[in-house]
Amino acid sequence: MPSASTSRRKVIDIPEDIFRYLSVKVAMQGTNLKKYIEGLLAKDVEDMVAGMDNNEAYQWLSRNEPDGHVRAGEKEKRDFENWLGIERK
Repeated sequence: MPSASTSRRKVIDIPEDIFRYLSVKVAMQGTNLKKYIEGLLAKDVEDMVAGMDNNEAYQWLSRNEPDGHVRAGEKEKRDFENWLGIERK
């Protein structure tokens, strides 16, 4: 699931035995553990989104990520327009 958005780093703790088994598995597949875990996470999101229509996605985002319900202030709006290269008249 390629994405145009920026990525985020997150440190996770993996139990030693799971780390060892997964390392062997991904080595046999010719990849590395980081790419394998990123692929698993991307597949999980694809599966979640595939079963959702736009209304369900909006409802979920509204409940769990309500940032979109807060109006931008004038400074934030100006900064965003500048970032987009839009000139106000």
